[in-house]
Amino acid sequence: MTSAAAAAARTILTRLHEVMASRSHAQAKLNTVVEVIGEGLDSEVCSIYLLREGMLELFATRGLAQEAVHVTRMSVGEGLVGTIAANIETLNLAEATAHPDFSYRPETGEEKFHSFAGVPIVRRERAVGVLCVQHVDSRRYEEVEIEALQTVAMVLSELISNAGLVDDEDYGVSSGQTGPELLRGLTLVKGLAGGMAVYHQPRVTIEHVVAEDTEAERQRVYHAFDKMREQIDRMAAQAEFGVGGEHEEVLETYKMFAYDEGWARRINDAIDSGLTAEAAIERVQQHTRMRMRQIDDPLLADRMHDLEDLSNRLLRIVSGQLGTAASKGLRNDTILIARNLGPAELLEYDRRRLKGVILEEGSLTAHVVIVARAMGVPVLGRIRGLRGIVREGDRLLLDSDAGIVTVRPSQVLVEAFEARFAKSRERQAAYAALRDVEPVTRDGTRITVMINAGLRDDMPNLNLTGADGIGLFRTEFQFLVSATLPQRERQTRLYRDVLDAAGDRPVVFRTVDIGGDKVLPYLRHNDGEGEENPAMGWRALRVALEREGLLKAQARALLEAAGGRMLNVMFPMVSEPWEFDAARDVFESQLAFLKRRKKPLPKAIRYGAMLEVPALAEQLDILAPKLSFLSIGTNDLTQFLFAADRSNPKLAARYDWLSPSILRFIRRTLATIAPYDVEVSVCGEMGGRQLEALALIGVGIRRFSITPAAVGPIKELVRKVDIARISAAMNGWLDSPPPNFRAALEDWACAHGITCD
Repeated sequence: MTSAAAAAARTILTRLHEVMASRSHAQAKLNTVVEVIGEGLDSEVCSIYLLREGMLELFATRGLAQEAVHVTRMSVGEGLVGTIAANIETLNLAEATAHPDFSYRPETGEEKFHSFAGVPIVRRERAVGVLCVQHVDSRRYEEVEIEALQTVAMVLSELISNAGLVDDEDYGVSSGQTGPELLRGLTLVKGLAGGMAVYHQPRVTIEHVVAEDTEAERQRVYHAFDKMREQIDRMAAQAEFGVGGEHEEVLETYKMFAYDEGWARRINDAIDSGLTAEAAIERVQQHTRMRMRQIDDPLLADRMHDLEDLSNRLLRIVSGQLGTAASKGLRNDTILIARNLGPAELLEYDRRRLKGVILEEGSLTAHVVIVARAMGVPVLGRIRGLRGIVREGDRLLLDSDAGIVTVRPSQVLVEAFEARFAKSRERQAAYAALRDVEPVTRDGTRITVMINAGLRDDMPNLNLTGADGIGLFRTEFQFLVSATLPQRERQTRLYRDVLDAAGDRPVVFRTVDIGGDKVLPYLRHNDGEGEENPAMGWRALRVALEREGLLKAQARALLEAAGGRMLNVMFPMVSEPWEFDAARDVFESQLAFLKRRKKPLPKAIRYGAMLEVPALAEQLDILAPKLSFLSIGTNDLTQFLFAADRSNPKLAARYDWLSPSILRFIRRTLATIAPYDVEVSVCGEMGGRQLEALALIGVGIRRFSITPAAVGPIKELVRKVDIARISAAMNGWLDSPPPNFRAALEDWACAHGITCD
């Protein structure tokens, strides 16, 4: 906040402090408040709308018709005032009537006013009212004026709450809500878990908003910052995931926010305006939340969540309300509930008691998800309104595999879940017993079963599953969890550690696949901005070839890491042979450079490509002589074949891997590449499902790269298959497709003693 804004806000706050201390009744106070704000900001209109009985009611105004007070009412989401409340956002308009949500109320006499600015009055993370100003002239309000309004809105929040002017929202559950409820969300980390609901963080109640001694408040914040940074440093040092995991980069980014001087400066500016330390932190936090709602970039939004997490921590320290569920200790098996959660906060919990996490927000790329995956804790996100449904201590059954949680389950539901859980453990034990068993079909064909990975922490899965190697190592994960572009030395350390952990087993490194839904906030490109269909846009190898420096650094890192060993490199989203040639030339030029420097070199390099773009299949005869291996990426390939976005629920029925179109495509690909000495594998979710894997074996696939959890089920399947029989059946069906291909294959599997999930 600038000095002008701080001065204006301080003047207003000083006068408001006198108003709040007076013995006037609440309505008289509000009538005085609008006069104080209007005069302080030199605004012709100042109005306060408060939430009563679910409607926003005009409670006080300076400049509008007094007859409209307690008469003008609008729904949340209706008009400009309703829009501000619904979205908890600020509006600043030079011409109010030009806004699509403008709603004219003739009783107010506002037709002569053109400019409009409004801010939400927020209490306990919900809008309980709106403060707005208007002016005859058409002009946008200055940023300093908006900031002053936002600061004043915090004081109003305390005033109207203490006066009981707004509806009191019970954040718990009404006594009538006692039966089972099923909630659906987004699977962030798969798994099953049961336990008692525990809220991560009790709400911090700010008792005093206006500062008596600004310097004393500043010192309280300085002390709180020091204490918070000590906590973060201590937790980062105690994280138990081994050395060098990507979670360490997550925590380093988190620490970067903790030491950010810009954040501390904004809080200091808010204190300068006359707020207490708690109110200043909350003021900046509200601004952060508003920014988060405007961010379309999911990765940048996740970084803002980290800052939100730190704000919560700082607020608890400065207020002395330090108790969290972690600090109090978990007494039972627990399902943790939070609006959002930072990675450091998750690390505070007893891993023996923490069974699962449910988030009101959350995303697949969030830092906390990466840490939770390393901890083996299932996470379900994107469940709104949890506080209105779930009570502290409620029993929860979390099925993150299916994306659901059952609240207060009946005994019948508990027994069914426990039976499923027990069956899951039995099956996992049976799959674990197959760890050292080779996947050989009944007629003696050895099937290669490899795993997909992307983090250092994924490497133990090689030994746990007995997989043949890593068929896909997603190198972009290191880029996604980093605050800045990973330097070549860091990349080299990661790749060397992965190869060391794999030992004699092969590792296929896919070069960085960014773009589309994997946007790096620190790496922007102009040509791809604002793409209408980013999945088919400027991404993967297309970006890498444009950013040749990026690919060169990765090539050199891989070559140096593989010194004395075999290096398998795969290029993603190859559409035409020249793209493969260009990428391979980058590696070869870096190899020549390292030779001149007499650096240790790989004993051999095998180059491969991913077949995801159908167009490449038409030129495989040209590309095949240059390939050592080809990986069919079924996830993207299928959506490109069907022009069906796999994330669109309306198209889910069309995204079926057991489609004659897909299976014919794969069979034709295998026939095209058969004359060449090229290994062909399937990489993606399709190969990790038993029924789909059965179909793939039937069309000729002998190599799979799948999730670690799917290795056991696929090994179990392979040992029941007779290749000659399933091949004959598949060829017959593909030549003359049945009406329901999936049903036909299921019937065949059951008839031949193969049970498929």
